[in-house]
Amino acid sequence: MSKTKIIIVGASHGGHQAILELTRKHKNLDIKLFEVGDFISFMSCGMELYLENSVTDVNDVRNFRPEDMEQLGAEIYNNHQVLAINADDRTVSVKDVTTGSIEKYSYDKLILSSGVTPNSLPVPGNDLENVYLMRGKDWATSIKAKLENPAVKNITIVGAGYIGVEAAEASIKAGKNVTLIDMIDRPLGNYLDAELTAILEKELADKGVKVVTGVRIESYEGTSQVTAVKTNEGKYPSDLVIQAAGVKPNTNWLKGAIDLDDQGWIKTDEYLRTNLPDVYAAGDAVLSYSIPAQTKIPIALATVVRREVRYIIAHLFENQPSVPFKGAVGSSALSVFDYHFATAGLNTTTAKKAGATLKSSFYQDTLRPDYVPREKGNTEVYVGLDYDPQTHRILGGAVLSTYDITAQGNVIALAIEQGLRLEDLAEADFFFQPGFDRQWSLLNLAAQHALGEPKF
Repeated sequence: MSKTKIIIVGASHGGHQAILELTRKHKNLDIKLFEVGDFISFMSCGMELYLENSVTDVNDVRNFRPEDMEQLGAEIYNNHQVLAINADDRTVSVKDVTTGSIEKYSYDKLILSSGVTPNSLPVPGNDLENVYLMRGKDWATSIKAKLENPAVKNITIVGAGYIGVEAAEASIKAGKNVTLIDMIDRPLGNYLDAELTAILEKELADKGVKVVTGVRIESYEGTSQVTAVKTNEGKYPSDLVIQAAGVKPNTNWLKGAIDLDDQGWIKTDEYLRTNLPDVYAAGDAVLSYSIPAQTKIPIALATVVRREVRYIIAHLFENQPSVPFKGAVGSSALSVFDYHFATAGLNTTTAKKAGATLKSSFYQDTLRPDYVPREKGNTEVYVGLDYDPQTHRILGGAVLSTYDITAQGNVIALAIEQGLRLEDLAEADFFFQPGFDRQWSLLNLAAQHALGEPKF
């Protein structure tokens, strides 16, 4: 009996989950995974931990080792670049980047998880020495070497999103002078509403980060290696530049075969199928259905791709999938020095991009009853809730504190996924114990505040 041929493109979260699901649920499969990189499969989300010496070893910062998946029955090919899909004969053309040879491999089912690549700003000097990106093992080890080099004193980071803030914190902890630059008006502005970013911007400044926002990068200056970053409002001396200015979908190789939008994101139907028969797509390069926005947007999160791939494999051999993919909320968390936050769903910035209408509420309080003193852990806590002004359906939210309350972000995510309203969250039955929280729990109080109820 011949085996069903499954080809997977990309060895990060999507490729890993695909192999786990395929080998758990099905027999008699010929599974091949192709990855263009040499190292399988570095977790860039763990890079800050590596830079701060908080991991066992750089070679451990990975989703899986090839031998682990091979023991399950998959064939793993690193240093293999998929060049094209040949839909007519149901093959892919694959180049061995170490030898240059190109070979065709046939498929019965093809799963694309090609991911994204970091942006290098198209400005003069972007090819100078010591202008780095921050993604993948090679860049991680290069940045680590610079952080440990006493000759590197001034580090400029371009982009104040998650990756840029992580780079800034790691650089400060390494004793460097750090400038964090972004073209938008506040750090983390694409992830949190303004009341929360104001707290974190002060925290960055208090810890020694020079935050420069609302400026445009004009060039990287220097002869052979970078010496300064020039903006429209001034120059910043730089021994190292770390570019963290967003990502772009790794889909140029799909043009003409797979339907893409005008920015290169992969289009799929409600079953995560592309326009080609038996070709599916998931992950960072895909327009994913957002539950709160009720439309498809880019959501570059490991949690999203794993859910998408789990769905694909569950329905892979159905002529017509029994149910559509229900979509994703989009949840994430980050520490910024002494603060920790978690966010889920939409915020004012992402809602505007998605064309969604929402109203926001900001709530500030203490974690525990007033009779617990601050020095005994009764810390300030902050909650933002974003909701539909007509129905009060919760569309997004975030929690922030120096105490780790990030698990509350999962509650917000579940509320969004289940279509809860402010009224539901205001009365949800959570536990009370004064060593942990208040008689009405934090999210109860935040929802009550959004409804205009008096302070408890």
